[in-house]
Amino acid sequence: MHDFIQGPFITIAVIVFVLGLLFQTVRFFQMTRKKEWGHPPLPQEVKPEKKTAKTRIASALAALKGTLWKTDPVLMIVTSVFHLGLIITPLFLLGHNLLLSQAWGWSLPSLPESLTDGLTFVVLLCGAYFLCRRFFLARVRAITSLYDYVVWLIAIAPFLTGFLAYHQWFCYETVMTLHILSGCIMLIAIPFTKLGHMLFFFFYRFFIGGEYSFLRGSRTW
Repeated sequence: MHDFIQGPFITIAVIVFVLGLLFQTVRFFQMTRKKEWGHPPLPQEVKPEKKTAKTRIASALAALKGTLWKTDPVLMIVTSVFHLGLIITPLFLLGHNLLLSQAWGWSLPSLPESLTDGLTFVVLLCGAYFLCRRFFLARVRAITSLYDYVVWLIAIAPFLTGFLAYHQWFCYETVMTLHILSGCIMLIAIPFTKLGHMLFFFFYRFFIGGEYSFLRGSRTW
């Protein structure tokens, strides 16, 4: 089982992950359409107002009205940090890039181990914040199901086991096996569960206008 997890299972997970993301990207553009803005035509004698720095700032602030920046800035910040950590940490982790170099002869740049360890801890703190929201906020708890807790566990498990392995707490070999297993499960789950927002988070927040958008968005469902 250990050999399967460290060998063929990783390859299977990567293939499913890549093909799944391609499928979901195509599906996104098939299910959405470009938003049409209903601006009435200006009379010929009326010239558009020249935008100044002040009006540009006011326009930008108006675009943020009703978005997550206004409704819940703390959640927006934690969510953004969480998603950035989920992407940056595994991609630029020294241990992962050493394995990439050994397996395929190429690797990405690596961040200092102390920095990636700190990022891992930040991701875990953000994960704890989300879990507490589901436990203690009635409006969030009311729409939380077992599925949400499973998805949360799938997202957090690779970082928790990686953090434990790096600090060599508990049995190193067992923790590393769990780390690889949980990482593969997360890769397979990303394209087909809510975890897809891990990579499509900013994609959706900028393209689709809505309550939790960063901007007004250029596409609609």
